[in-house]
Amino acid sequence: MTSYFPRHGDHRYGVSHYDLTLRYRVSANRLEGTARLSVTAAEPLDVLELDFGPLRVSGVTVDGAAVRHTHRDGKLRLTLPRTLTADATVEVRYAGNPRPVRSAWGGLGWEELTDGSLVASQPIGAPSWFPCNDRPSDKASYRIAVTADSPYHVIANGVLTARRRAAGATTWVHEQAEPMASYLASVQIGRYRLDDADGTPLACPAGLAARARHDFGRQGQMMALFSELFGPYPFTGYTVVVADDDLDIPVEAQGMSIFGRNHVDGRRGFERLVAHELAHQWFGNSLTVACWQDIWLQEGFAAYAEWLWSEASGGPSADELAERWRRRLAMLPQDFVLADPGPALLFDDRVYKRGALTVHAVRRALGDGVFFPVLRAWTAGHRHGNVTTGSFAEHVARHAARPVGPLLSAWLYDKPLP
Repeated sequence: MTSYFPRHGDHRYGVSHYDLTLRYRVSANRLEGTARLSVTAAEPLDVLELDFGPLRVSGVTVDGAAVRHTHRDGKLRLTLPRTLTADATVEVRYAGNPRPVRSAWGGLGWEELTDGSLVASQPIGAPSWFPCNDRPSDKASYRIAVTADSPYHVIANGVLTARRRAAGATTWVHEQAEPMASYLASVQIGRYRLDDADGTPLACPAGLAARARHDFGRQGQMMALFSELFGPYPFTGYTVVVADDDLDIPVEAQGMSIFGRNHVDGRRGFERLVAHELAHQWFGNSLTVACWQDIWLQEGFAAYAEWLWSEASGGPSADELAERWRRRLAMLPQDFVLADPGPALLFDDRVYKRGALTVHAVRRALGDGVFFPVLRAWTAGHRHGNVTTGSFAEHVARHAARPVGPLLSAWLYDKPLP
């Protein structure tokens, strides 16, 4: 299968751990970093290529020895002192003014805000701020230490394990033990007040706190519902960040969701998005697609979670919403394959909604008494791993009382809407 992003990622090696030590000056948008990567070769390598953006590299070592390197066109190419056949530690020192990776969907990755910064990398923005093997199938643990001026609050993936203040700056250390794809690694920096919304940590500007507490005030109920339907929550914690800037759409990261101030209206007007981003912790972050062709497995399930929350919280049922969206999709062009939409349609709303309809069709075919146990078995069997459309189809077929191949084929591989 052809990669949607052939210049990103390398299957000849994997990274098991990233240790990122960063210093960020908000006023200058200046990032200094040291990245230590624990690398394992899948085949003998004389050259190692990392995905890395335009920040200036000042030195590279492999197992402590300096190595020759070139850095151009988004690739940091290391000439290894000996053929790599097993494990090695790669250290890269770098600095500069981070900026997003350009893409068809706008800038991706590290983005400067009015007063702070955020990271939103899906699908190829991670190299904007650290050298990595940027493919979703290469998941690793992370340690992310960020030093910033003390008025700023830093939030990153995983558990906050240390916070040290010295000379007007504070170092925040987060550790993400569960494996994580590079595009889900994230750092949020702002003048945030740490609050609580229905048992979920909430970081937001002080002026938005009351409205945000209300708008995110049913997350505990959502968490309980999704844990019942999808299986246990897959990570140690979950934090919601509300940036003090408008964002086009909310962004999921592992153990974290990021919303713009425009998503906080004090009336729960964007609650379906709250459900959507929370559901990504199961579908996308724990179960991550092996390749971007299968994005419906993330976005379709997260969109369907919106319908499940609506059904459980007194809104329209999933049946009603499915019928509504099927009518809408029937009026749109029938020109893509859900299981391989192509990079141009990767984030097309039809992928989200047809994906949700596919999940609903499976639910209707199996019945609730089978569908939800099948769903929990799916999330348990692939917890913290990678998934494909083929493995999902096989999983459903194993549990179905009658053949579901024609149903899945029609929804996943036929262009016309079933």
